[in-house]
This record gives sequence, structure tokens and C-alpha cells, in this order.
Amino acid sequence: MSDRYKDPEQRREEEQVKDFLLEHPDFFSRHPDILESLALPHDSGKAVSLVERQVAVLRQRNVDLRHRLNELIDNARANDRLFDKSKRLVLNLLDADDLKTLVAALHDSLREDFAIPHVGLLALGEGGEAVPGLRRVGEDEAHQHLDPLFHSQRPICGVLRAEEMRYLFPEAAGIGSVAAVRLGRERTLAILALGNPDPHHYQSTSGTLFLGHIADVLNRVLPRFL
Repeated sequence: MSDRYKDPEQRREEEQVKDFLLEHPDFFSRHPDILESLALPHDSGKAVSLVERQVAVLRQRNVDLRHRLNELIDNARANDRLFDKSKRLVLNLLDADDLKTLVAALHDSLREDFAIPHVGLLALGEGGEAVPGLRRVGEDEAHQHLDPLFHSQRPICGVLRAEEMRYLFPEAAGIGSVAAVRLGRERTLAILALGNPDPHHYQSTSGTLFLGHIADVLNRVLPRFL
């Protein structure tokens, strides 16, 4: 649109914008996001530098988007690996035909597939067959040492009292943090605990979806053997 078709107010506004840009030549450098929405012709003389700047901004935005896409792809691959390991563990637990096989499958998967350095499995009720990887304790004794766990329907994560961590992992030293969950529906049958030397590895804000999922599976199969 030629200048003669512009009303005085519009011409005045354009003059103000032009004067402002002349007084602040670094305006687009300080506000590169504005360049993304501008339409600049390539053959407009000195405006070519703005076009180049706009292209640079869009190129950087493209790089950022590629990085985000790569992160999403990496997360998807990690989730696929986690799903495969979780599925293998669940199937092995469901296929177990005795307590020894069940406990062995649980320990092997948590230590090998999930690289969890310390796994503790306590079964309430003394007596019964001795099973490697399973410690049988009296119910009253367990309540005395781990009472908070018996009142939680969800996994507990964080740094527990030194006495509690020693009770969960009597043969391990240097436990820094723990994720633990009670097993059993109507009554507590066992307690599963995961330990890590890093005191910040398991925190109260940690996600417990995986541990809760494994607990749900164990709640279905453990009553057959305990």
C-alpha cells in the first residue's frame, strides 16, 4: 500500500516505529523471538542483514527442536528397555512353581536387570522351609523394628533410621537410602526392600510406580507359597 493511501495516524505510527528502530539498532538482537514472526524480503537492500538474522534464529530453533526430539527418542528407548525387563520379571514370577524359584527370579532380576545392589525380602512368620534370599522373622519382632511400614499401603522411600536399615539388610554395610513396600492384602505376608549406598538415590519424592507394580504381582503369587 502506497503512502498516499495511508491515513495520517498510520503514517505517524510508522514514523514512530522507524525512529525507534533507528535509535535502537540492536533491538532485534535483544529480541530475536520477534524475528520469527516477521516477513522480510531478500531484495530489500539493508534489510538483508535482518533476513540473515531471522534465518539464524530459525536455524537455532531447529537445532533445539532436534535436541528435544532426540531426548524424546532416548526416553522412548529407555522406556522400552524398562518395559521388557519388567515384563520378563513378571512372567518369571508368574511361572514360579515353588517359593525357591520365585525368590530366585525376584533377586536375579532386581540385581542383574535393574542393577539394584541390595535386595531384602522378609517373610513374616517363623518356621517353614529355608529359602536362599528369604529371611523369616517373627511378626511381633518385625512390628517392633519396622512399624511404619505396616501402616502404609504404598512404598516408602528415603533414608530410614539406622536401626531400620540394619534390620532390613543385616548382612550389608553402608546402606544410604531405601525403598520398601509391604506385601499382602488382608494381612502383611512379607516386606520387600531395595537398598542403595547413595543416600539420595531413594527419596520421599521418588517415583514408586515400578515398585508398586512388582508389589501388586507379588501380592497375587506369594499367598500360594507363604
